[in-house]
Amino acid sequence: MTEIEYKLPEVRVTPIPRLAKGGRWRVEAMRSYSSHLLLWFTRGQGRITVAGTTRGYGAHNAVFIPSGVMHGFEASVQVFGTAVFIPRDLGRALPLLPVHLRIRDAAPQSEISGVLDNLQRELEGTLPERIRAAHHHTGLLTVWLNRQILLHNDDEKSPDAAHRLTSRFTEMIEAQYQSGMNVTQYASALGVTPTHLSRVCNQACGRPASTLLNDRIIFEARRLLRETKTPIQQVAADLGFTSPAYFTRAFQHHTGQTPSAFRRAP
Repeated sequence: MTEIEYKLPEVRVTPIPRLAKGGRWRVEAMRSYSSHLLLWFTRGQGRITVAGTTRGYGAHNAVFIPSGVMHGFEASVQVFGTAVFIPRDLGRALPLLPVHLRIRDAAPQSEISGVLDNLQRELEGTLPERIRAAHHHTGLLTVWLNRQILLHNDDEKSPDAAHRLTSRFTEMIEAQYQSGMNVTQYASALGVTPTHLSRVCNQACGRPASTLLNDRIIFEARRLLRETKTPIQQVAADLGFTSPAYFTRAFQHHTGQTPSAFRRAP
């Protein structure tokens, strides 16, 4: 059997600073990926928001973000580490909810570094069976993650009502940010007032509900403008704006540039 006959989905390993190539908005704005994401920070510190909850992160922190979960994190020039994108159909046992682990012991720190080095070597190499070998290393990575979750169970606090509400809100945003719904409509769907929703969002992540919603929409607008040739009028319509003029005003308010200027920028 040749390697190509395995037809395995490919894992992707990327240095965290490279994620911000083309602008820090690529990591700091609210967004989600179709793949699961494991972030392993080795240097630097900042704040990361996952599913509406903000925490500080530092060296030797592992953050697992399931596919489709809204997130964003500060990525200063001092931040280093590795991002691993794991396809949803890989067939590995992975957590269903986001996980943030602070790995204090040297042994598991060394273990994950070794697994990541081996994984990247296989993905970048030319040896036969490299993709299948990479998937076995990914399996070891998921074992490491699940083992650390079990060992750190006592460190995790159950989410309170505010964090549960913000998590539901971000799930709704991710599913419906193209609908044109405003915060009042989201709050109504969640059975709370807009004031209460914004208050709990501020408690959980330091941002009002409107900022979370706008951040997700403007990230998608930036992505479409920078990575596709979709006409600006169509981008506006696809993101639920009632007119191109309204989209232009909103985009310029949040980014300081018009959509056309942003698209032309290098």
